[in-house]
Amino acid sequence: MDTRRATLDDVRTLMARTTGDEKHEESTTSTMDALWVLYDRVLRIDPDTPDAEERDRFIVSKGHGPAALYAVLAAKGFFPAEWLDRFLEHDGHLGSHPDRTQVPGIEASTGSLGHGLPMAVGVALALRAKGAHDPRTTVLCGDAELNEGSNWEAILLAPQLALGGLTLLVIDNHSSSLTMQPWAERIGSFGWDVHVVNGHDHDALERALRVRHADVPTAIVADVPEGEW
Repeated sequence: MDTRRATLDDVRTLMARTTGDEKHEESTTSTMDALWVLYDRVLRIDPDTPDAEERDRFIVSKGHGPAALYAVLAAKGFFPAEWLDRFLEHDGHLGSHPDRTQVPGIEASTGSLGHGLPMAVGVALALRAKGAHDPRTTVLCGDAELNEGSNWEAILLAPQLALGGLTLLVIDNHSSSLTMQPWAERIGSFGWDVHVVNGHDHDALERALRVRHADVPTAIVADVPEGEW
């Protein structure tokens, strides 16, 4: 595969190479469009130098469904596509949760829900303390994951720290057992700039993901209704 010409259809084909119940196919498929837009249009991460200091930081807090993420990383040349065929095998690289010590392009080992956003707040704060130029930290969460109280502590804290380089991307696939909407009012009340977009609209996702403020964090809710995963 020519990674310079890879498409979302290639990602779907690559994801089909991963098998097993731990794939969480329906859950992970809802993230595919947003992940593709991030890696194809937005994130400043070079697969040849994935640990470069000037890279954007991207944390997938929704780590329990990594198959789409793995497929996107393979499509972009972070690792050989053949790795996908050994998904979940004990001596393979690709586990049921992404492991930063095993997979190039993985910023943080995640899977325990509620950890990614607090971690991203810490990363954004550390980058600012280091004097990083135009520091950008993005974290992807699921809507049901926001049932975890640790996320709301982070949502409360980030505006108080004026973390303008922080973006929260919520994939709302309507799987939460609690009523969380309206997102704009709920998250915005803490001081975030909130955008609600169609989770399949690549141009809308890109526009929202490129929003940056000097001292206000950004939240994007990508709506992916049940049945459209």
